[in-house]
Amino acid sequence: MLPAADQLTICFAHVAYQMQARFALRETGIASFEVRDRAALDARIATADVLVVSGLWRNELAAMAPKLRFIQSIGAGTDQFDRAMLAAKGIRLASAAGVNARAVSEHAMALILALARRLPEARDNQAKKFWRGMIGDLAGREDELADKTLVVVGLGRIGGRLAQLAKAFDMRVIGVRRDPAGGRGAADEVHALSALPALLPAADFVALTCPLTPATTNLIDAAALAAMQPSAYLVNCARGRVVDEPALVAALRAGTIAGAGIDVTWDEPLPEDSPLWDAPGAFITPHTAGETRRYEDNVLDILMENLSRQWRGEVALLNQVV
Repeated sequence: MLPAADQLTICFAHVAYQMQARFALRETGIASFEVRDRAALDARIATADVLVVSGLWRNELAAMAPKLRFIQSIGAGTDQFDRAMLAAKGIRLASAAGVNARAVSEHAMALILALARRLPEARDNQAKKFWRGMIGDLAGREDELADKTLVVVGLGRIGGRLAQLAKAFDMRVIGVRRDPAGGRGAADEVHALSALPALLPAADFVALTCPLTPATTNLIDAAALAAMQPSAYLVNCARGRVVDEPALVAALRAGTIAGAGIDVTWDEPLPEDSPLWDAPGAFITPHTAGETRRYEDNVLDILMENLSRQWRGEVALLNQVV
């Protein structure tokens, strides 16, 4: 059980987010502190009853936190947490699923538009003070999205909203989800994950908005990339390891696909010597799809709801994982 509010201590652990500052504005009277790096987290986690964290988490921290009873993930993904270990130690875990559904879906749509309208090339030309002339070759021009086919892999909250946005641009949307019976929402049709190889040849854009699981690790591998049209684009707003990164670099260099909008990579920050930086047609954003000015407050809403449920003795948490 969680201690009462006047006996509770929350640790906010993130390298950049202003979690404690936003929490203080709520005037809850709950004690809290903030850490910005792993060393500080190691030094102070023993005093925390609740940990609000994402990228700074390491599973060995659980052994250093005798008071810890609840972890609120700052992000939607929770693949970094050893769920069995947390359950054995009696530590509850909830994700922030849905907290950035609007932001990530809008970012994915922005990447689709940027690739179709060749905006990275235009920005590069601006930096070089080069005015590109008109193009006679049809294949070399900017394109329209109407009637293009978008395959959305992961038709959950993010993918479902991306489908809505894409329909506003008159795209044909095919959804792929673990359980097709969960509904298709705005998508024109929905299929199981096993159908993806058969769907890829028809796609003009493939957008990844799925969680990282054993079934989705390296889902887009060399074979999947080879099945796509040479004019097609890949957009990854899921997790880096959903895509076989070396295979993607090879496909971009060979012209197997036209380009890729990438918000997540295998290693983050992306190492300076990564071949992905210079891969032809790669447009990279630094895992910023979910960041907005409202992000901290959205996470805190979930946190407070989950604290309230536990104080009321409820078993089920919002976005419960453990």
